[in-house]
Amino acid sequence: MDRRDQLRWVLIFDFWKNQTMRHCAICGKQPSVGNNVSHANNKTKRRWEPNLQEVRAQVGGNVKRIRVCTRCIRSGRVKKSA
Repeated sequence: MDRRDQLRWVLIFDFWKNQTMRHCAICGKQPSVGNNVSHANNKTKRRWEPNLQEVRAQVGGNVKRIRVCTRCIRSGRVKKSA
C-alpha cells in the first residue's frame, strides 16, 4: 500500500466519520432516508434528521458535551450536569 492509497483511505474514513456525526450518543438514533412525494407523484430523496440537542452530561464521572436525542433526555437516560 503506497502513500496515495493511504491518503485515499484517510479521506474515505474522514468522509464517513462526518456523515455519522448526526447520531445520538446514547441510543444511536441516526438520520433515516425516504422520498418526498408530490401531488403529481414525483419522488425526490430526503432525510429525516433526529431531534438532537447538545447537552452537558456526566459521562464516566466527567462532565462532557454530547449530542443526545430528545427521547433520551425525556426518558431520563442522560444524567445532566448543572
